[in-house]
Amino acid sequence: MDLADYERAAARTRNALLSERDRLADAAAGLAEEAGEVLGLVRKHLYMNHPLDRERVTKELGDVLWCLAAVAGSVGLTLDEVAEANLAKLRARYPAGYSDAASQAREGT
Repeated sequence: MDLADYERAAARTRNALLSERDRLADAAAGLAEEAGEVLGLVRKHLYMNHPLDRERVTKELGDVLWCLAAVAGSVGLTLDEVAEANLAKLRARYPAGYSDAASQAREGT
């Protein structure tokens, strides 16, 4: 599956009763909420010795992806555009790839 296929399939589950403005707000709030659920699973794994439940992480990351696609779509972007813009930013930030030195050099920028 590619990102465009995902976006088309996921869009059919958006709440059509909401205004475009409310769909944007709902998706953005959902993005923060679902990312928090991923963080909770990782936190419990790292600091409370819970086993990392990959199935739950996969489901929660799927919810994050759904919300990300909904936010992007609400502002007229595709996930491909978001991914390409992010890679361009990362290439500019770390042209030779990540290093601690490169990260420290860009601190405050």
